[in-house]
Amino acid sequence: MLLEVSPEGRIEFAAGAFRSRLGEPPEAWLGRPAESVVSLPDRAAFDGAFSTLLARDRLPPTPFRLPDAAGTPVSVAGLRLPAAHGAAGRFCLTVSSLPRQPVRAAHPALAGGDAVRDAALRLAGGGADALSFIEVTGPDGRPPEAGPVAALVDRALSAGLGAGCVAGELSAGRYGIVSQSPADDLADLAARIEDAARGAGLDAAVEARSVPLRAEGLTPVQRTRALRYALDAFARGGYPAVEAAGFAAGLSGFVERACSRADALHRAIAGKRFGLAFQPIVRMEDGAVEHYEALLRPDPEVAAEFGTPGDFVALAETLAMSEKLDWAVVEAASAAARRGRGARIAANLSGLSLQSPAFRARLLRLLDGEPMLASRLMAEITETAEIEDEEEAVRTIAALRERGMELCIDDFGAGAAAFRYLRAFRVDMVKIDGCYLRDATRSEQDRGILASMVGLIRTVGARIVSERIETQAEAELVRGLGADLGQGWLYGRPGALP
Repeated sequence: MLLEVSPEGRIEFAAGAFRSRLGEPPEAWLGRPAESVVSLPDRAAFDGAFSTLLARDRLPPTPFRLPDAAGTPVSVAGLRLPAAHGAAGRFCLTVSSLPRQPVRAAHPALAGGDAVRDAALRLAGGGADALSFIEVTGPDGRPPEAGPVAALVDRALSAGLGAGCVAGELSAGRYGIVSQSPADDLADLAARIEDAARGAGLDAAVEARSVPLRAEGLTPVQRTRALRYALDAFARGGYPAVEAAGFAAGLSGFVERACSRADALHRAIAGKRFGLAFQPIVRMEDGAVEHYEALLRPDPEVAAEFGTPGDFVALAETLAMSEKLDWAVVEAASAAARRGRGARIAANLSGLSLQSPAFRARLLRLLDGEPMLASRLMAEITETAEIEDEEEAVRTIAALRERGMELCIDDFGAGAAAFRYLRAFRVDMVKIDGCYLRDATRSEQDRGILASMVGLIRTVGARIVSERIETQAEAELVRGLGADLGQGWLYGRPGALP
């Protein structure tokens, strides 16, 4: 199959075996995202490959799967088209079958929590109703032994779900299912998992429920933020946590519940009822500390009310309080930098704050009034809320860099937007999401993916930070791949600033 694709990733021309392979004629694919020609679990990786094409004008043959029932393996390659005949800025992609390759099952081993989150957030933006939760518990209310449970859930999901579904473990014993339509007959699926558990000698109870994603009156951004909160709540506390947050009534129910907590959240932010824990980021070549990341830690009473730091931040974003929270963090990080005897500190900034002219003006006044802070503070651009106004974000980044502040893209690869940020923003560092290191220690293919991400970051001239390094073997792996900096428990847990 042959495609011509715009820099935004939209199909502008299509020819070849679309009807025989994917059931629709080539013209039906015009205007669709190019990622739609690969299976749902592979789309995050496809976004990374397309970013490689944009950065290098060339994509070497890369393996993916078609979105057909068999998950047919294919090779995708690409080149920038020559400027003749008005084709400047367009790209040619070829999709070729891989003969004599074993066909991978349509439902291989569980895709993993990160794949579930990415697929769910994609569907939420379009208003689909397609998220289901499964929770497996033992007699003591805790998840049974992890290995056997994962195997039996994998088998049950593989047999019981349609093509195009993404299923994965969000936390121990807690699984998410994403599909283009709600999973059919969840009760029957839960019963099959229980039967499989008994057959394996495990005493387990299984609960399966769906969260309606359709929400009248909510924007795609609001739906995305609410859904991100739901996934994190379920991973942390199961369906009771999802229900307590208001999701029993769907995404709109969560927003209604969240708004009732707005006053308490505002008071917590205004009163700075949180602390900062500082985790070292070291040079891979010699282990010397390069700087520290400031991590938000709500006070115990605030944590009891709002949950984990991630929940606290997500709720602030949902209720349009990101700028207030980010400013409170900037002030706390600035105070730490003043007393830190030269320590450099990285503070997280939400995309919502980065694109705000008012927040930019306030931050620049601080740096202009105290120039020393520009060399002591750094900013990590988070993807917890996606940046919609890239032009304003670019202005903020340029102004901060002019004053000597370094910037980093956080959790690169965790979502599709991070690849877009790499193209749009000039940054000094890129921090690769820790799940890629974990996977790279298990398979040669995943090591290749991590290596390709390192190469992509190198093309924009940024330094590479690898996070969640816990063992010496992991440190040796990322050092060998070319990471400049490392972060993780091997080098130090979050704590007081030395």
